[in-house]
Amino acid sequence: MLKKLMLIFKSNTPDKKKPSQPSKTKTSSSKPKPKVQPTRIGELGEHKINIQLDQLPKGCKYVSDLMVAIPKSRTGYSQIDHVVITPHGLFVVETKNYNGEIKGTRDNKSWSVSNRFKMYNPFMQNYGHIQAIKSLLPDYQKIRYISLVSFTMRCRFSVDPELRKIQSDELIVYDVELSEYIQRKMNRIQAEKTETALTDSDILKIYQSLNKANITDPKIRDDHVEKAGSARKIKN
Repeated sequence: MLKKLMLIFKSNTPDKKKPSQPSKTKTSSSKPKPKVQPTRIGELGEHKINIQLDQLPKGCKYVSDLMVAIPKSRTGYSQIDHVVITPHGLFVVETKNYNGEIKGTRDNKSWSVSNRFKMYNPFMQNYGHIQAIKSLLPDYQKIRYISLVSFTMRCRFSVDPELRKIQSDELIVYDVELSEYIQRKMNRIQAEKTETALTDSDILKIYQSLNKANITDPKIRDDHVEKAGSARKIKN
């Protein structure tokens, strides 16, 4: 009887074990990292380019996001990322924000990005930009025009090696080395002594002409972007 009473008492005694702690849930690893929106990537890329252009030697000027009327263009306009005006010529800069391996040559109409998709040869694209600028500067047809295509460090180049050599007037660079390449190219042209240097007055005149031709109307710019996007889809 005594044994039965002891068993009953034992079964009714509350467990003296420590209360279980609530399980910890991992929050940092379980949540996916927020993706950077393409527009934000573009803004960051342009910010890095502007930092590079602000490092140019005294006497140089530049115009960014230049949009000019070109009747022969599909959209009626040409939009140019940057034009750098130096004593030794104009550098026309096309910026790209791709991620992956960039493959192409001067003569390829299309370049590939990590063998996943194609892009229009940026030097052919920039050639059109240079012709658009020349049409605005009738007094400066024979000055040196250098085509520069800038990619972010998220890329790696598998391109025509000549496009990385400073003697070329078509150069592919990383955004972080843009000002370095412009300075090196200026030094190269100066050493060649084949071009007449632009005066401060020339540089100012070109700068004012480009700014005067620049179309800033938001509606026209939006229409151009939409038409350009449609044209690329049809082309692809």
